[in-house]
Amino acid sequence: MIKLIASDLDGTIVDYNHHISKENLKAIDDLQTSSCDFVICTGKTYALSRDFCKNFHASYGIFGNGSQIINLQTGEEIAKKILSLEEIKACLSIAKKCHLHVHAYTENSILTEKLLYMDLRNSILFPNQIKIQLVKNLSTYLTKEKTPILKLVISSPRSLKEVKEELEQTVHLNIVSIQKYGNYKDTVINKEYEYLDISPLAVSKGAALQTLGNYLHLNKEEILSIGDNLNDIDMLQSSGIGVAVQNAYSKLKEVATYTTTRSVEEGGFAEAVYRFIPFPEESLK
Repeated sequence: MIKLIASDLDGTIVDYNHHISKENLKAIDDLQTSSCDFVICTGKTYALSRDFCKNFHASYGIFGNGSQIINLQTGEEIAKKILSLEEIKACLSIAKKCHLHVHAYTENSILTEKLLYMDLRNSILFPNQIKIQLVKNLSTYLTKEKTPILKLVISSPRSLKEVKEELEQTVHLNIVSIQKYGNYKDTVINKEYEYLDISPLAVSKGAALQTLGNYLHLNKEEILSIGDNLNDIDMLQSSGIGVAVQNAYSKLKEVATYTTTRSVEEGGFAEAVYRFIPFPEESLK
């Protein structure tokens, strides 16, 4: 019996134009009548996800691809990991050498030298939810202020394959590559690009889901996860049932237990919920 549902946000519940289908909204409401804990599991920081969590009445949240786990009912921080200053400087040095854009996430803000990619997107979508702080030199600022950083994002309009390889040879961190090309183009800022999501070693959605499962005394078979992107792969692998929505990357579908027939726009999340979670008939009327 499934006792916990963990779902990604963007591309899974929320579509690429930042809309939520009525089917997905109803499924979220119906989850309140089930015996399952609902967990938001996102690459976004808590500051960017706070309003979603309130509207969805989620029990727990896994944020920053696993950097933070929070009990959303009590506000208790179950776990948190941050990057060291030495790790940050090493990443920034490689990015600067390659003339790449970088922005950093604190618990409540985005630090950047110029708004360009995901930081620009977030400034448009969440103008009142997170502080955007422009700094002259990110490395100098962090050295002086010693601000705790949950993750870095390196972005470019071209492939970052070689940069990722160099980073992996230089620092021992969790580095996930996300491509926003073709069907996955960022329509909010009308750009195609690739970015590297960089977080502390052993930080991932899957690792965080295992930590939360242990905290709640659940085994793998009692967990269902739903996602669409490459950073959801180990989350699906850490679950008894791993679901990819129809619009998911093919690599995610390859590891999924089930792939929905519906995309995020058509209510793919809802399809997964109703397929695997038993509801009393009267609660669905």
